[in-house]
Amino acid sequence: MFKAASFNAVTYDDVHIDFTWDEWALLDPSQKSLYKNVMLETYRNLTAIGYKWEEHNIKELSQRPRRNGRHERCHTGEKPYECSQCGKAFAQQSNLQIHRRTHTREKPYECNYCGKAFVRYTHLQSHRRIHTGEKPYVCKQCGKAFSQQSHLQVHITTHTGVKPYECNQCGKAFACYSYLQSHKRIHTGEKLYECNQCEKAFARHSNLQRHKIIHTGVKPYECNQCGKGFSRQSYLQIHKRTHTGEKPYECNQCGKAFSRQSYLQIHKRTHTGEKPYGCKQCGKFFADYTYIKVHEKIHTGVKLYECNQCGKAFSQPSYLQVHKRVHTGEKPYECNYCGKTFACHRNLQRHKRIHTGQNPYECNQCGKTCSQESHLQVHKRTHQGEKPCECKQCGKAFAGPSYLQRHERIHIGE
Repeated sequence: MFKAASFNAVTYDDVHIDFTWDEWALLDPSQKSLYKNVMLETYRNLTAIGYKWEEHNIKELSQRPRRNGRHERCHTGEKPYECSQCGKAFAQQSNLQIHRRTHTREKPYECNYCGKAFVRYTHLQSHRRIHTGEKPYVCKQCGKAFSQQSHLQVHITTHTGVKPYECNQCGKAFACYSYLQSHKRIHTGEKLYECNQCEKAFARHSNLQRHKIIHTGVKPYECNQCGKGFSRQSYLQIHKRTHTGEKPYECNQCGKAFSRQSYLQIHKRTHTGEKPYGCKQCGKFFADYTYIKVHEKIHTGVKLYECNQCGKAFSQPSYLQVHKRVHTGEKPYECNYCGKTFACHRNLQRHKRIHTGQNPYECNQCGKTCSQESHLQVHKRTHQGEKPCECKQCGKAFAGPSYLQRHERIHIGE
């Protein structure tokens, strides 16, 4: 009988019969099966008498012939496994099995923390890290850790600046292929992800997930100072600035700072004169999307917000709040130069220009500047010859209502 101690460790090359790829391709299925069975029996017999194996195990060795076949398909492009439902073909049978679950909706791998199910085991492994907090993939340059290797790969491009995925329509480049796929839907208008409650569709799955919170009413992100809840973490971060007074977004032209980047973008249009949002009914343009939504209600006549004291209705809740101050006499906005108070913040802003001498609205024809946009509109009529304000008594016309008011005093003898 053999003694295990009398033998040196047996290597893989001592016992295996190897084939080149060309030789393996010449074997028929029965010959390949015979090879597998003979080699497995040899490994079992040697293991039983105490032989030790280096670097390989029986499972790996038994799969070597199959790996040779799978590897060949990387070069040949052969895809022998076809889905009987949609015709899609695969190089490996295991990939076909996974694909079939897209038709059957089968999700055999369930999370033991939250019960969420997955089509692939690897997806379950990645998901579990949400619960465990495990982040095994660490960036060698900055030390930042990630729960998924793909996230690390995308992060690395922030150091290298490499954006290998380019849109063939507009040339915009992306660090991640999935970002490019999402971007392309801007051009195609494709919206794959549909809400099963209201049927609204979205180009990105993440946008659909955020939208669904509207239906559930769940606001998981709570402010630790005032307790207000938010549906998104980004909304909570912006809200916190109301407590801290932080305004990280500064205009590089006038130095004015804002708590949100979107506010800064809108503000910059006061310098550029850009008004990208046009009314389809009257052609009037606006710098802010919210302004056009308010304006459109002029055409529809919809006024949802009614004053409970006088019955006057308004298209916006903010207009109703300002109006209510007519009844209460409240004027919360005070000028820090002269102490004069106002019911509306916009009126205070206009008033302050008397003290500062600021004239932000400039005529593009003659360069004259005005403190209010309405004054600029009246001034432009001097170039156009337009006089829309007519005296009811004598018919004389004026470019602006203030000119008409002064004229009317002639008739009343004031």
